[in-house]
Amino acid sequence: MPKTFYTEKDIDELFKQGIRSLKMTDRVALTDLAYERANRLGIQLEQDKADNPPAAPVRPYLSQPSTPRESTPAPSPSTAQLRSVQTISGRDDLQTRIRDAVTARLGNQIDPALLDSIIQRVLKTTGLK
Repeated sequence: MPKTFYTEKDIDELFKQGIRSLKMTDRVALTDLAYERANRLGIQLEQDKADNPPAAPVRPYLSQPSTPRESTPAPSPSTAQLRSVQTISGRDDLQTRIRDAVTARLGNQIDPALLDSIIQRVLKTTGLK
């Protein structure tokens, strides 16, 4: 029997038609974007297997539902405040602290060289490096 593939547009159409659940079988496949769209729209994906799309990598930073924080987050520091931190503690220290914070949050899911490149680009763009 042929498989039925659903894309992000297909999920949008199902939602517009009032369909709020989709039975997942071996003959039904969702693209990664379709899977994420269905989760965002609240469409129930009824399946016997784990709650991962077929053949998709586990991406906890996308698939774990975010929980609202109980405390109010501190306001973001201004560029002037960040510049003073940079002046006091040095550019490399700021980059190290950012790298450590991202690594603590994401673990080994990100390439260290890529992370350093991103941090350097952001610091340069914001005038902090």
